[in-house]
Amino acid sequence: MSFAEPWWLVLLVLLALVGLRARQRPVRRLPGGNVGVASLDDFDGAASGLRVQAARLLPAISVIACIALVVALARPQAGFEVTERETEGIAIAMVVDVSSSMSAVDLGGEREADRNRLEVVKETFRDFIAGVGDNLPGRGSDLVSLVTFGRYADTLTPLTLDHEALLQLSASLRPGELPEEDGTAIGDAILAGLDSLTGGEHASPVLILLTDGSHNAGTVEPLVAAEAARALGVRIYAIGAGSRGRVAMPARPGSSDIRMVQVFIDEFTLTRVAEATGGRYFRATDAEGLRAVYEEIDQLEKGRNVARHYQRRVDVYPWFLGLALMLVLARAGLDATVLRIAP
Repeated sequence: MSFAEPWWLVLLVLLALVGLRARQRPVRRLPGGNVGVASLDDFDGAASGLRVQAARLLPAISVIACIALVVALARPQAGFEVTERETEGIAIAMVVDVSSSMSAVDLGGEREADRNRLEVVKETFRDFIAGVGDNLPGRGSDLVSLVTFGRYADTLTPLTLDHEALLQLSASLRPGELPEEDGTAIGDAILAGLDSLTGGEHASPVLILLTDGSHNAGTVEPLVAAEAARALGVRIYAIGAGSRGRVAMPARPGSSDIRMVQVFIDEFTLTRVAEATGGRYFRATDAEGLRAVYEEIDQLEKGRNVARHYQRRVDVYPWFLGLALMLVLARAGLDATVLRIAP
């Protein structure tokens, strides 16, 4: 226990001095000397009567009431230590390729042959953010932004903890449909992702770049953007999504006319981009492989467990004030009843 205003306790010393002086004061005797009585038998039991016992309590009641009042003035406080543990999230920029090649239908496997690459990516993206099963517990404490790119890079959402709104927006993504907007601007996309990570101090910022092609658009080269990421302390995890060789892809977005095309993923450049920032490059050739990649990234990038210790103090002076008041009322009650002196 501690006291917020301990100087009031000096009054206890004054109370002790007053009490000591009162005990040392000589008893005053009535004039006339001793009183003679014939026998003491009539006084047997007089010292144990209710009135006498109550009178003996008065000094103790007064002393305890004064002590309790002084202690209350000093504002006693009870303190106890509290430890809170929480996970401190990180900042993640999700940079996703939405060029026309993402309409290829090779990641879903034989069971889901009608699902294009982007649909598989969106499902895995949702599982990574929202969580599903033990291997993907979700990123509930992380700030996440979403950047999409084809020929141009667009920041769809800045860093946010509103993951539900983020996932609703990502669910609406479609592969590029306009030829003039088709392309793969990897360097510009990285810079847009870096820009979404700025504006605050974030622990271990991360950029996850997913593409199924090679850099062929934009104004910034991927390695130049990677140097900017390294200067900002941002790790890049690059993912090449797509099977090897020729893949089935609609002749036009939304068309049922399927053709076999060769899609080249520049793994060499993506590897250099990732390694330049301290990250890694992954290749996913099907849905299971893509999920395994996100599971590994989830294990590599964990938020910090932070323990905060502090002391909480609670004023307990009302208890002492209540005790003093109760004793004062008790003494007043005794004076008005048992110890009342008739006029």
